[in-house]
Amino acid sequence: MRKNHRLRWAAIPIAASLALVLAGCTQTQLHGYLPGFVEGEPAVTNQTERISGLWTTSWMVLMIVGLITWGLTIWAVVVYRRRKGQTGLPVQLRYNMPIEIFYTVVPLILVVGFFAFTARDQAEIEARFDEPEVKIQVIGKQWAWDFNYINEDVYTAGIQGQPDVDGPAGSLIQSEIPTLVLPVGKKVELALDARDVIHSFWVVDFLYKKDMIPGKTNYMSVIPERIGTYSGKCAELCGEYHSLMLFNVEVVSEADYESYIDSLRAAGNEGQLGLEYVRNQNLPGTTAPTEQEGN
Repeated sequence: MRKNHRLRWAAIPIAASLALVLAGCTQTQLHGYLPGFVEGEPAVTNQTERISGLWTTSWMVLMIVGLITWGLTIWAVVVYRRRKGQTGLPVQLRYNMPIEIFYTVVPLILVVGFFAFTARDQAEIEARFDEPEVKIQVIGKQWAWDFNYINEDVYTAGIQGQPDVDGPAGSLIQSEIPTLVLPVGKKVELALDARDVIHSFWVVDFLYKKDMIPGKTNYMSVIPERIGTYSGKCAELCGEYHSLMLFNVEVVSEADYESYIDSLRAAGNEGQLGLEYVRNQNLPGTTAPTEQEGN
């Protein structure tokens, strides 16, 4: 009884120390140094916190399991090591039912727990909005992106990253990288299609990516919550210039979004681009394709 009393009192300072350490963590540290978080600013999307929470909580649980496992292993190595003068095998223990039940039940609880929380969060993340305020079709192609702004009936046609011959080695012309513009605080539904081979739409700071499969439309539903520019790329090896299949996402105010749509309309980009297969021929060092060639 006295031993349990001591253990209880020993746990109090440990818990207090842990709470103090966590309270002093920055947003970046609390979210496991994942992208998408800035001190004093909201997360990039409405789902970023949920994804980060699942990731960091999983690692915390696994770290505790690892520390216990490593501790027991080191303890067994030290306590039951062969001493000087000892010969033969130590006393063998078999069929310890409590330990065997423990080693069966604990992993089962962990697996069921991870599955339950993952299924719960996945259902929330993958749920489509009943009435999205903005609908955009994203078309992946070798090796660039086209964006159809469905509500406004305008589009942009992209080309893959172009080397900047006047800049440092390996740098690209940033103005040539396709840009997807989203209004902040709006329910956005992205319809993801591929024109040729399998691609993957990945916005790094969203902590979220989804495959784009020819003949199948996948959907991504998000609410952008922080104005800024975020890098995106294809996350599925799709051919020779896969590394140049880049894009940016600009989250802007509603007024700036409307101005951008008006600029596309003024530039003659009215209508919607189709999924007809025509390979993007704008390879590094060549001139930009025409509308028909690039789409």
